[in-house]
Amino acid sequence: MKRVLSIILLGVLMLSLSCNPSNKKADEIIGKSEPVIEKHEINRVEPLNWWVGFKNKSLQLLVHHPNISEATPSINYEGVTIEKVQKADSPNYVFIDLNIPDGTKAGKFNIQFAFKNGEVKEHTYELKSRLKPAEDFVGFDSSDAIYLITPDRFANGNLDNDIVASMNETSIDRKDGYKRHGGDIEGITKHLDYISDLGFTAIWPCPLLTNDMSEGSYHGYAMTNFYEIDPRFGTLDDYLELSSKLSEKGMKLIMDQVANHCGLEHWWMKDLPFKDWVNDQEYYEKNKDHWNWKTVNTSNHRRTSNQDIYAAKNDKEGMTDGWFVATMPDLNQRNPFMAKYIIQNSIWWIEMAHLGGIRQDTYPYPDKDFMSNWAGAIMHEYPNFSIVGEEWSYNPLLIGYWQEGANNKDGYDSNLKSSMDFAMQKNIVEALNEEESWDKGLVKMYEGLANDFHYATPKDIMIFPDNHDMSRIYTQLNGNKVNTKMALSYILTLPRIPQVYYGTEIFMDDFAKPGDHGLIRTDFPGGWLGDKVNAFTGEGLNDEQKEMQTFLKRILNHRKNSKAIHEGKTVHFAPENGIYLMFRMGKDETVVTIINKRSEKFDLDLSRFEEIGLKGKTLKNIVTGDTIVWNDTLALTEKGSMILTTKL
Repeated sequence: MKRVLSIILLGVLMLSLSCNPSNKKADEIIGKSEPVIEKHEINRVEPLNWWVGFKNKSLQLLVHHPNISEATPSINYEGVTIEKVQKADSPNYVFIDLNIPDGTKAGKFNIQFAFKNGEVKEHTYELKSRLKPAEDFVGFDSSDAIYLITPDRFANGNLDNDIVASMNETSIDRKDGYKRHGGDIEGITKHLDYISDLGFTAIWPCPLLTNDMSEGSYHGYAMTNFYEIDPRFGTLDDYLELSSKLSEKGMKLIMDQVANHCGLEHWWMKDLPFKDWVNDQEYYEKNKDHWNWKTVNTSNHRRTSNQDIYAAKNDKEGMTDGWFVATMPDLNQRNPFMAKYIIQNSIWWIEMAHLGGIRQDTYPYPDKDFMSNWAGAIMHEYPNFSIVGEEWSYNPLLIGYWQEGANNKDGYDSNLKSSMDFAMQKNIVEALNEEESWDKGLVKMYEGLANDFHYATPKDIMIFPDNHDMSRIYTQLNGNKVNTKMALSYILTLPRIPQVYYGTEIFMDDFAKPGDHGLIRTDFPGGWLGDKVNAFTGEGLNDEQKEMQTFLKRILNHRKNSKAIHEGKTVHFAPENGIYLMFRMGKDETVVTIINKRSEKFDLDLSRFEEIGLKGKTLKNIVTGDTIVWNDTLALTEKGSMILTTKL
């Protein structure tokens, strides 16, 4: 009889549990909960997944499916609640605001969508556990040296993904600078030893997300899916492996992101959720079937309108609302759903790929209040992270405006740790190309650095000899190898975060057509089967190219462990007699950078530098290994640079 009663009671208990599957106490009595039967009956839900344990407990899901606005969504998962369901202008979208409080467990659950006709569709969503604390997402800083790569042009590690038949651009043509060449993520991963041995501590690949455009898709800046690695570059697993391999080497992965625009072939351009999802949308909708690049409202590129107290409204709107180019729709970050979409996408990639930083393209072009919110949201979640924004300006006032801590007259706080020093880059090139005079030549480098009083934290600004959008530094310096080495010597010892473009170490150039983007982004020799020259191994390189690799390798590897360069005090002396000296001083080391434009032998009087306190000390040349004693004079035998250290 007791056994019969026990069976009856157990049956009653099971019946009550089936009516209340979220009852935690009942689950504990049984000891397990029913597994989720995965279903993916909805076309698109983004973000693709999320994590528990964020400071911000809210998550907004973009859901895209035919007539999804007619459906009522529901979730039955302990801790997760639907706060709000918001329809869009298109009936094929809904936005679901979720609350995910502390204590919510990682796991999978089904979102049910009940349509008015009685049909029910389900989509399985996952909340993952975070694999490391937010504080451990450490970004790049002045102790790093960053290697910039155009992935399509660096190395082809996987021949099988060169052509994807389902995509709009399917041709491979290495002779055409604007066609795809086949470089990919695997090609980068296979050559991390080369990059690490050179002395770089971080890599910044140009965007790797899907660019399903009909042409020019190789560069990556016209994204057509913000949650997908371009299959011609590889898979998400390939990207995660790259990040993991970098981490094993103590290196960082910086992701190139674009908040300003997308590609014209982005999936949502065929069914825009709101009437103001992109700027100039009404015009686009009327003309999209015969889109004419000549009539689109392209940006006026008046970046100063962000700060100009006299700027006309027309100029401001032309800057922020105009399309960057006709094939790149300008995203409207003033739409709150778009704003949240971009912020969540950035956080998704940081968490998914354990990024060591973000480089944000075309930083001054989006709505600047949004950009402050975007950077602020990221830094709120990851307090030790780093973001650098591209501000292509030669005016230090504009560069400094975007950096966090700037004392801006309009009160603007960017939340942006780092901006790019195009002004100093230009000063360096002009200083080395010009003949010396009281207002030309090395004085431009000196006065460029003297502008650091304007920056909140100069050492957090990114400096570079060149990048993927400008002529190679060797070309800018008219093929002068000595001047190229001087530029690198100065850049790598400045109070800055240095970035070097791939191929600089072998004097890559674009002399055939200076400034041509396809030529600037030339294939790295050795990255393709059959290459007669292999810069990774040294095979086929001439002596000057090999020597340049060694030159950079010795400076960069010394720089890795030099706190004097990372964070030391800076003192420089105004150029005299075509010679300019900069000192970087730490507790245990002083580094001296000498830039000498004189061709004839010259004895440099060292008494002028007495305040540095080096008299009688032995210093070593970082590149050659030779030592000198710092006494009365220093013999400079030829034009060039010299980097000396007190660390023997």
